[in-house]
Amino acid sequence: MTTTIVALLLALSAGAVARDILPPGPVDAVVGKNVTLQTLLKDPEYAFIIWNFNNEREQIPVATVGPQGLKVNAPYEGRASVDPKSGTLSLSALTAADSGDFSINVVKADGDTETAEIKLRVLEPVSGVVVTANMVEALEHNSTLVLTCNAKGSFLNFTWLNGTEPIATPAGGRLSVEQSESSSRLTIARVLRYDLSRPIICSAANKLETKKSAPFSVPVYYGPDVPKLKPSEPPRFVRAGSDFNLTCTSLCNPPAALAWYRNGTLLDGAGATLTLKVVQGRPMWDKLNQYSCKATNAKTKRVATSPVVSFAVIEPVSGVKMSHPAAAAVLLAGNSSANLSCQAAAGAVTDRTWLKDGQPLPARVAAAPDGSWIGFTTLQRDDNGLYECRLANAVSSEKAAYKMVVNFGPEEVKVSGETAVEVRDGINLRCSAASVPPANFTWKFNGTLTDIKTSTYTIAEATYKNTGTYTCQARNTVTGKSAVYTHNLSVKEEGALDEGLSDGAIAGIIIGVLAALGLAIGLVIYCRQKVPVESPY
Repeated sequence: MTTTIVALLLALSAGAVARDILPPGPVDAVVGKNVTLQTLLKDPEYAFIIWNFNNEREQIPVATVGPQGLKVNAPYEGRASVDPKSGTLSLSALTAADSGDFSINVVKADGDTETAEIKLRVLEPVSGVVVTANMVEALEHNSTLVLTCNAKGSFLNFTWLNGTEPIATPAGGRLSVEQSESSSRLTIARVLRYDLSRPIICSAANKLETKKSAPFSVPVYYGPDVPKLKPSEPPRFVRAGSDFNLTCTSLCNPPAALAWYRNGTLLDGAGATLTLKVVQGRPMWDKLNQYSCKATNAKTKRVATSPVVSFAVIEPVSGVKMSHPAAAAVLLAGNSSANLSCQAAAGAVTDRTWLKDGQPLPARVAAAPDGSWIGFTTLQRDDNGLYECRLANAVSSEKAAYKMVVNFGPEEVKVSGETAVEVRDGINLRCSAASVPPANFTWKFNGTLTDIKTSTYTIAEATYKNTGTYTCQARNTVTGKSAVYTHNLSVKEEGALDEGLSDGAIAGIIIGVLAALGLAIGLVIYCRQKVPVESPY
């Protein structure tokens, strides 16, 4: 019967008509799984529905639905079925051999035949995605790294990832990809550190599934880059004993071996940080020297040297003391001399400054060319004051001070106060004198010593007997000198000193009156000359 049906179909095939009774293909399925080849038919009228398979070598009958029901041919027994209402073919337990073209023939009772074909691709699952490399380590700029990704499966497409980012392979670039059915090869020429900054992953996929390789890494040895120093511009002079240091860093894999050089000579035992302890442990540390750092990569055999920096380590000035006259010494203006000197216990002094009361010294003060001392041949009263010496170098400054007391006077003795008062007025006389130390005062009245020993002479209410001469005597107990000033005072009756017009004011008033009178007389004479006089004739 089967032979008869096949013969019949072959006879009718010459008149077969093709129309859209199958959707467009291909249809993809996985080995070992099931697939359904749907039709576009709905309750078709037919005598027979016949499915065939063409593997490009031969056409094999699959199944036939007819008046006697479903007939599945031997190669597909137990795996194939056809839905009699739609003609849909279902296959189970797929193998790779099921890949090919499946055709359907719908034969009507009158012999007309409709036929269509659809491609089935039975895909092997993606598996065994593995990345291998042509080397276990690479040198930046020198190595060409070839990564190969192998995988099992059908119709595979490969994608290379750096971490999670797809790797771009522009035409003519350092990176290129070659694909085959089951593998992909990524070639990286003149490897850079950034090419493998993250693990490489290969993704293999077909239409049904995607599998990725385990992250793959190849160490890239690079550097050293030109070392960087911190600080990059150190001060020209560095304070000895401070926490100053130089740090050297260089991008390098594996980490670079770092060495320090002073004026081109190796400094042992420095490491990544050059400390002042190492610097000061070498001769000539207080001179201006040039320092640099050299980085060496044991893998790449490359060496890089930092820019040169220059500095000198300076011991700070300390222990500044001023030599001056002893505290017990009595200095007299116009009689004594004095010398002041200033020295530091440690540190090289490059600058010396002397100040008096915060100001530069007067020009008449003698000084050593190097500023180590100043001298006063004969002290003057103006030499009193606070003297400071400031010793400094490039990294420090320290000062010492001395207050010099030059005894003089009394000078410029004078008495201020009233020269005339009225009876019952108060009297306040004040005596002053320029003197170091301050002068002692005594008063005489009309040549007779009083018991007043202060700078002020006060009388609460004046009487006529207070009229006379008041003499103030100022005395300096250190210089032994004294000076006097005489002040005359008169006591007048009440009202005698009332304020009135002064002589100048009175004279001004008289002059004004006379001027007005003269002006009036002149005006009268002028007017009389201008009035016409009638003739008597």
